[in-house]
Amino acid sequence: MARPRKEPTAAQRALGLLVRREHSRPELARKLRARGVPADEARVAVAQMAQAGWQDDARFACSLARSRVAGGYGPLRIRIELESHGLDAAAIGAAFEALAETGDDDWATRARELVRRRFGADLDAPPVRRKAQDFLLRRGFEGDCVRLVIP
Repeated sequence: MARPRKEPTAAQRALGLLVRREHSRPELARKLRARGVPADEARVAVAQMAQAGWQDDARFACSLARSRVAGGYGPLRIRIELESHGLDAAAIGAAFEALAETGDDDWATRARELVRRRFGADLDAPPVRRKAQDFLLRRGFEGDCVRLVIP
């Protein structure tokens, strides 16, 4: 006869989510509530995970920012995505400072490389130049950076 399985606690569920990937505090609490955990238990579980070092908003923000930089996204897109995960301005600022410390914040060089890979070296035709500009803007690069890369 099979023994009945115990329902996992809120902390166990939170740890299960964090084992798969990093989460921000608000995101983790939202996912716990979506799995039927009461809001107050979710808050306590998230606090336990943060206290134990399993969850850290600054670490999550830096990791996500580095991942998006490697994926070819610009600062505007990265900032919006970090905000969508419920991170505060301090965590977002720390993520961009970490990018600056590692030299990953040279947006013009990154934009230039993206355009070269996607469109080649020939940007003389106005339609190609416009497509390249639109591409960079959709990727989250600032207008000044786009104008610098594609005059």
